[in-house]
Amino acid sequence: MDVSTGKILLTLSSLWAACGSYRFDWNETHIHNPDWPPHAKFHNAQTMSTGAVLGAAATYLLWGRHGAWTTQRLQVTTAAASIYWVTQLSATLYPGTALVDRPRPGEAAPPRWRGPQTVVASAALLVNAVSYALERRRLGS
Repeated sequence: MDVSTGKILLTLSSLWAACGSYRFDWNETHIHNPDWPPHAKFHNAQTMSTGAVLGAAATYLLWGRHGAWTTQRLQVTTAAASIYWVTQLSATLYPGTALVDRPRPGEAAPPRWRGPQTVVASAALLVNAVSYALERRRLGS
């Protein structure tokens, strides 16, 4: 098994995509929120499942036994490890979205563009870009 810094970093990003939303959404503010209609919970569950499947797919592509580690396989793996984070960032572009729930009376308005999700997603994409560059360099040598 070929272990490298780039593959380890892609693994961490993939596992975070697979597990992170369960850590932050499986609670009373999201999936167990009595104020959310069932269809909103459906889409939250869909998002959690999407992260889990993409993270698992990227991890499998990284470490599964199915041929040589090539530039093409690296590209597909990096794409799978990045899709969840790209869609998280793109969600801020849709009308009516916010990074957190509406505030209670007297609290400041929720951020539309900046927040912990954008920081985490941007950091994960940066890690994936660095991982890709490291692996491309390694594969080229």
